[in-house]
Amino acid sequence: MSVSKCLALMSVLAVSFGACAADLPYGERVMARGDLRRSRATFENEKVGRVAFLGGSITEMDGYRPMVSKILERRFPQIKFHFINAGIGSTCSTTGAFRLASDVFNDGAVDLLFVEFAVNDDQDAAHTHAECVRGMEGIVRHARQLNPNVDVVIIYFVNEGMLQTLQSGKTPLTVSAHEEVAKAYDVPSVHLAAEVAREISAGELTWKDYGGVHPAPRGNRIAADMIDELFSRMWAGPVKADAPASPHPMPENMLDPMSYAAGRFIDPAQATVVNGWTLAVPDWKSLPGSKRSRFTSIPMLCATEPGAECTLAFTGTAVGAYVLAGPDAGALEASVDGGAFQNVNLYHRFSKGLHYPRTVMLATDLKPGDHALRLRVSDQTKSAGHAARIMQFVAN
Repeated sequence: MSVSKCLALMSVLAVSFGACAADLPYGERVMARGDLRRSRATFENEKVGRVAFLGGSITEMDGYRPMVSKILERRFPQIKFHFINAGIGSTCSTTGAFRLASDVFNDGAVDLLFVEFAVNDDQDAAHTHAECVRGMEGIVRHARQLNPNVDVVIIYFVNEGMLQTLQSGKTPLTVSAHEEVAKAYDVPSVHLAAEVAREISAGELTWKDYGGVHPAPRGNRIAADMIDELFSRMWAGPVKADAPASPHPMPENMLDPMSYAAGRFIDPAQATVVNGWTLAVPDWKSLPGSKRSRFTSIPMLCATEPGAECTLAFTGTAVGAYVLAGPDAGALEASVDGGAFQNVNLYHRFSKGLHYPRTVMLATDLKPGDHALRLRVSDQTKSAGHAARIMQFVAN
């Protein structure tokens, strides 16, 4: 990239993410908005800390997450930490919003929460701006409903397409949407993607050295160092005695009234089978396609023939299904409250060789209240089969 284009890129980043920190390490790529004083006060005053990392495979892998854990242990050597790895490969912010309560807060309140979904919202879910907001706002708002004192940090990783967007002087859609939520809720963010773009444009780093979509140790170290810099900015000086006294302010109105701030799982055992569905652990040995071990012992609501039908009563404004969609994945037909059936495809472009975890929304933008879902397997399919394997229903 030419010097002029590099300067243009930096100008765009300064406008998008503020220039108040431009003279500090990593400049405006570390956005120290809001505060992190409540988690620090808990660590120092109570000598314990619960820290969670929610995201996709970048979070699940042995990458930035354990590095940040070690940074916290170094900063607070007398603290007994409990670290929660809530990363699940391939999942997006929509799935994250629905599994937040069970995967992050199931064992109690969390003091500090890191959220990472920019890459998967882009390359896995191909979300629109609105879908990105619904998922991320759902995560942040619900987290603060579950613990009003929880400190949240959003971090933006990068793939090749997002890198090209940044190098052209633009902001990737998923980053723009997640940053909209961060600003609305006064949540600090770490724009690793912009730092990688800056370093590559300046000849200080190559995409290969960074490690690609799943960063190498060098790439993860950059992410961890940026988070450490965020800590340095936001934890400067002594902790105030009244630091945990008041909860984080919550916007009265959501950016999107239909954001998944009440997202939750519904046990598929609560469905009523009309015909053709069984609740059991699938016979994975007989099924082609790769399987991830974390899913192979889970009982699922399964059907493989068109016309199989079940019903589910739920409360809220949206309903969906958290499924494994493999090489034989079919499609579902969903009707709410007796309305017209809508066809929802389960097969994903990554399903060809993998039983791929994803959340499909069956109905959204419903009136608040009690509803009845009627679900059946469609005779239409984009694969060689018609299979549906539901790990959880989801509702908001």
